[in-house]
Amino acid sequence: MFTGLVDDVGMIERVTPTAAGREFRIRCRYDDLTDGESVAVNGACLTVRSRGANWFAAAAVTTTLARTTMGAWSPGRRVNLERAIRVGDRFGGHMVQGHVDGVARVTGVRAAGDARLVDLALPHGLTDLMVRHGSVAIDGVSLTINDLPGPDIVQLSLIDYTLRHTALDALSEDDEVHVEADMIGKYVQKLVAAYRS
Repeated sequence: MFTGLVDDVGMIERVTPTAAGREFRIRCRYDDLTDGESVAVNGACLTVRSRGANWFAAAAVTTTLARTTMGAWSPGRRVNLERAIRVGDRFGGHMVQGHVDGVARVTGVRAAGDARLVDLALPHGLTDLMVRHGSVAIDGVSLTINDLPGPDIVQLSLIDYTLRHTALDALSEDDEVHVEADMIGKYVQKLVAAYRS
């Protein structure tokens, strides 16, 4: 379980094909990771396979590659990192599982006062889980939905702090990002589905 509060921006140092997918070696500030620990990498929960001072390696299997943008990742890419929450930690974002629901495409980026507005075209099936001023995780970052300006479009308002402390500062039109819808909304949708028909 994560909160969507990114605590490091890492960099992919090496990408290695494996029989089951791809392995990523990621440079980071962490120096106390343990084998088997969960780390959200751009919002996708990956398991630490090996680690050293300021680096770790994690693998993405073919299923993960099919649901994310990881198949196109290459050395030099910056990625948002978050270690799993511990019981008793301050919970400042929202409940994030690290299970990517789909990939959205950036359709617009523009300045708006002291913020940056980003419009995303959502993949099929996620629009019903978006609520104005509700929560969504984009590349692992807990964000508030600013608006729903059109069919299958969600608008985010990125504040200066977010731009300075995550890899979202580099977003531009046609980029693809991981989307994880609010977990509570997914459970509510499942529970009421039988009654909606």
